[in-house]
Amino acid sequence: MLNKVFTPIKIGTMEVKNRFVVPPMVVNFANEDGTASERFIAYIEEKAKGGWGLIIPENYTMDPDARGFVKLPGLWNDGQIESHKELTERVHKHGAKIVVQINHAGRQTSSAITGVQPVAPSPIADPTIGETPKELTIKEIHEIVEKFGDAALRAKKAGFDGVEVHGSHGYLINEFMSPFSNKRTDEYGGTIQNRARFALEVIKNIKEKVVQDFPIIYRMSVNELVEGGLTTEDSKVIAMMLEEAGVNAIHATNGVYASAQYIIPPAAVKHGWSSDISAEIKKVVSIPVITVGRVTDPLIAESILVSGKADLVSMGRASLADPHMPNKAKEDRFEDIIHCIGCLQGCAGRNVKQLPVKCLVNPMIGNESEIKIEEAEDKKKVLIAGGGVAGMEAAIAATKRGHEVHLYEKNNKLGGQWILAAIPPSKEELNTLTVWQKTQLRKLGVNVYLNTNLTEEIVEDMKPDVVIVATGAKPFVPNIPGKDLDNVVIANDVLAGLKDTGTNVVVIGGGLVGAETAAHLANHNKKVTIVEMLPEIVSGGEPAVNYFLFKDLEQNKVQILTNTSVKEILNNSVVTADKEGNESKLQNIDTVVMAIGSRPVNELAAKLEGKVEKVITVGDAVKVRKALEAVEEGFRAGLEI
Repeated sequence: MLNKVFTPIKIGTMEVKNRFVVPPMVVNFANEDGTASERFIAYIEEKAKGGWGLIIPENYTMDPDARGFVKLPGLWNDGQIESHKELTERVHKHGAKIVVQINHAGRQTSSAITGVQPVAPSPIADPTIGETPKELTIKEIHEIVEKFGDAALRAKKAGFDGVEVHGSHGYLINEFMSPFSNKRTDEYGGTIQNRARFALEVIKNIKEKVVQDFPIIYRMSVNELVEGGLTTEDSKVIAMMLEEAGVNAIHATNGVYASAQYIIPPAAVKHGWSSDISAEIKKVVSIPVITVGRVTDPLIAESILVSGKADLVSMGRASLADPHMPNKAKEDRFEDIIHCIGCLQGCAGRNVKQLPVKCLVNPMIGNESEIKIEEAEDKKKVLIAGGGVAGMEAAIAATKRGHEVHLYEKNNKLGGQWILAAIPPSKEELNTLTVWQKTQLRKLGVNVYLNTNLTEEIVEDMKPDVVIVATGAKPFVPNIPGKDLDNVVIANDVLAGLKDTGTNVVVIGGGLVGAETAAHLANHNKKVTIVEMLPEIVSGGEPAVNYFLFKDLEQNKVQILTNTSVKEILNNSVVTADKEGNESKLQNIDTVVMAIGSRPVNELAAKLEGKVEKVITVGDAVKVRKALEAVEEGFRAGLEI
């Protein structure tokens, strides 16, 4: 079924073996001096091993004052060339092409990162940053143009196969191009030709300094998705100008920081959502067009290509979830592919904090240079209590090391609370992790016991060397008067289909479980009110995920009462109080759903102390957190045995 994605294609003089592209993604693995660390190199090399045709590492900066993140790779001096040469050589060993993306962050950085005031075409602060940039002079613009060309020449010397000019996502080149950020009235502002001048000068400078057979890709935000920003029609004109200037391919993306929920879209955004926009660019140019945007499955990539919407497909988060996806697809091993679930916990969620990227479904990301899954010299018998994501991940890792593993799950199916997390709107892709884990357990021959609690007696009988406790957490029910009434249910029971609700529902608790349960009910024609003690719901949630969740709640007219506590639950009403203590009553309530939170379940570990060689506790059984930590802890527990 996959034919088009595995056909080679030329970008200028560069031939790429297939249509799978790893787009630039900031991972914060490079050294602060801009050189490539072993962690950075190993991370990218793994993708080359995995069969990706074209790899474009994260935005290399051409000036330390132009960084948007602290640990970005750079090509602002000759001393950086050697480390990046090692990167390109190791990628080329596996048959992949590697193109460097060169960027200047413009106003989308801060003095806290660079130590200097940001610069931009106009002295207007980015709405997400808030720091007013310095307006660039004509002389300073020309100096930056030269630095782009100098960096491209260093890239050529470092062995890169081409260069991508970062003209998207609200960074400096995009800022000049867009009326959203460019308010100049000189030769760099006003008309579309003037706003494009900076980009065209950068391209010309690169072509003058680097031999003509060095391909240039231009990444553009076709639609900025902000009021007053670039539209698709604007960008069609720009694309034609870029082709005429000698660009060899267009990398068509969308959004700026102010519309970041579309740059790194969560699960609520449909698959391949921007391919229709890329198709508009393809109509007006003859050079290859690369599309990007929530393409998480090779079958979707094939469909986009066969539809003629693009010539290559970028699959960034998919390459984090599974660096070996292309090879698995080529070998018809679709059930072995780990799919991105659009949670953003480890990627975008850590990016904004300047932390190294992780991946919930792939704990190997960023650890390629340190962790090798090798057969253990001393084989152990391992018992695991709990078949949720942490327990299953531990079982997979331990079995790959050659240990004898027995997994015990008290319920009649594997997955734990992760199964319930996949019930609310747009969360169904969480099931892909459960399906993958169950498939690996079967293939690896893990002994699985359903409807079975791991007890002291079983441990005494089995005589294991190691017990991993992954018993998770259970819902917490506060001592609110009326909590034991028949009209009070637990959110988990509602999501599991064990309890029905009436039409008018109050959800107590506005954390992620409460908000998503409310969305689930509202999407099934219930009238829902959320009551939350804090000033906001889902505090600490991923911004892009929250954006679409809140939009869903608003569209379904879910009433949200923040700074509000529940004083008493009655048969058909709920008594609440605001932060000043003023009481009011929600009337005609059929059902009250408790979603206050959870507490760890872990009685086994203490009972086994001194009875086995080692007891390891992981996931929510230690402390209730996110699945990112649970999966990683299970993975590491399986490896350390």
